[in-house]
Amino acid sequence: MSESEGLNMEQSRERFANEVDVALAQSARPFAIHNARKVDARGVAEHYWLVSDGSAIIATGNRDNDFAAACASVGLDADADSDSVSSVGFGDSMTGSAGFVTNAAGRMMTPGYVDIHAHGSWGSSFDDGVQGIRMARAGHMMHGTTRQVLSLITNPLDVMCANLQTVRGMMGARPDILGAHLEGPFLALSRNGAHDPECLKDPVPEYVDRLLHAANGCLRQITIAPELPHGIDAIRRFAAAGVVPAVGHCDADYATACRGFDAGAGIMTHMFNAMNGLHHREPGPIPAAVEDPRVTVELINDGFHVQDPMVRLGFGFAPHRIAFVTDAMAATDCPDGHYLLGALDVNVIDGHARLASNGAIAGSTLTLEKAVQRAVLELGFTPTDAVEAATLIPAKAFGFDRANPVTKQPLGLLAPGYAATCFCSTPPSGPSNTSGATPTFFVKARLLKRNCRTGFVTGCRSLLYLEFCFQFCGVKLSRATRDNARFLRTL
Repeated sequence: MSESEGLNMEQSRERFANEVDVALAQSARPFAIHNARKVDARGVAEHYWLVSDGSAIIATGNRDNDFAAACASVGLDADADSDSVSSVGFGDSMTGSAGFVTNAAGRMMTPGYVDIHAHGSWGSSFDDGVQGIRMARAGHMMHGTTRQVLSLITNPLDVMCANLQTVRGMMGARPDILGAHLEGPFLALSRNGAHDPECLKDPVPEYVDRLLHAANGCLRQITIAPELPHGIDAIRRFAAAGVVPAVGHCDADYATACRGFDAGAGIMTHMFNAMNGLHHREPGPIPAAVEDPRVTVELINDGFHVQDPMVRLGFGFAPHRIAFVTDAMAATDCPDGHYLLGALDVNVIDGHARLASNGAIAGSTLTLEKAVQRAVLELGFTPTDAVEAATLIPAKAFGFDRANPVTKQPLGLLAPGYAATCFCSTPPSGPSNTSGATPTFFVKARLLKRNCRTGFVTGCRSLLYLEFCFQFCGVKLSRATRDNARFLRTL
C-alpha cells in the first residue's frame, strides 16, 4: 500500500467512525423491511417481513395483509415502498420523518452478529482508550457485528482497572458496547499465549475486588485458570457479582475444570486454544466443558487457530452451545505488518498474527462475517447453525437472549419482542456485474456505504433506521466479495 493510499484509508475510516458516533446519538424511529429471506436460529423463512416501533421488533410474518396492519400500527404506510432495492438501491430514500419502509427484494436478513471475545480492529485496540474503541468498533461494525463485548488484554492491574473504567464510561452513549471481557491477568503461566507473563497473577480476593470496583457493573466475563491457588474461589466471587467467569488459558485437569464450572464458570475461552488438549488418560478441561449443558463454548473459526476437522468436532461435541468469537486484534481488516498487542510486538504475515518474541499466536484477524461464511462454504454447516453461532448463542452466554438491564430487549432472533438489529445482504446479479455498486450500512438514523474495491467507506447519507443493517451488493472486485456471493448463493 502506498503512502497516499494509507492516508486515504485512515481518513476514510475516521469519517466512518465519526458517522457511527453521530448515528448512535440519534433517536431511533419506526421502520419496516419486507420481502426478505430470513435466516436465524429458528430457521429459514421466505417472503419474510418485520416491523419495528424504533425500539423492538413488534411483528413478523409472511402475509402481506398482516404486514400492512403492522405498519399502520406504528404510523407507516406499507404501500409507500420508497426504499425498494430493486429500483433505487437498498434504502436510498425516506418515507418521511415518521420512519421508512424497505423492500429487501429477496435479500438475506439475519440478526446482527454478537462478538463476545475480540480485542480490536483497524489498527486500534480496545485497550487504547476512547479513540481506540471508536475505531476498532467501527471496523467490526463494518462487517456486521452490531454488538460486542470488548476484550481487554493482560496489563498491570492499575492499567486494566483504568481500561475497565473507560469501557464503563462509554456504554451510556454506545448501545453497541455490551461491556468488557478481561482475558487476564489470572491465567496459567504455562498457557499464557500472547499475554505478558510479567503481569500474570493469582486471583486473590484483593485483586478480584479491585477489578470489580473499577468495572462498576460493566464486566461481563473474565477468563480464569481454575487450577491457580485462588482460582476456584475467584470464580465464585466473580459469579456472585454477576460476572460470567470463563475457563481458559489453563492447564487444568478434568476434575478441576469441573469444579470451576460448578463454582459458576459459564464459558470456555476459545476451546482448543491455550489449554491442554484431549488425551485418553488425561481428559483435561475440554470434556468438562462439552459435558456441561450450562457452558457456552467459544470457537475461533478462522481455519488457523482451529482447523476445520476440529471445528466440526466442536460442533458435534456441544450442539447449540458453540459461540463463534474472533479474538480479533488490532491488525484485523488491515495490511500485514507490525502491530502491538498490549505492550507486546506482533508480526502479521498472510493475515496471521504472531508474537515477534517467540512466534506464539497473538489473536486473529477474523471477523464474524467471515466466520459465518467459512462455516457454510468450507465446513458445510447449515446457514441456520452458522448464524446461530454468531447471534443467539453468544447472546445466551450473558442472558442477553431475554429481557435484561443491559440491552433491554433480547438479542439473537428476528422475532417479536427482540431488539431491532439486523444484517441484510445480497449476492451479485451475475458474473458480469462489475458496476461498482457499494454495500450500505444503516446505523440508527444514518446510512453508510462501503467501497467494494478497497473496503473503505466512501460516503453516507441520512436514513432512518434503528441500529445496523448491511447490504452486500456483489461485484467481482475482491476475494471477500466473491466469498460473500458464494455464501449467499447457498442460502
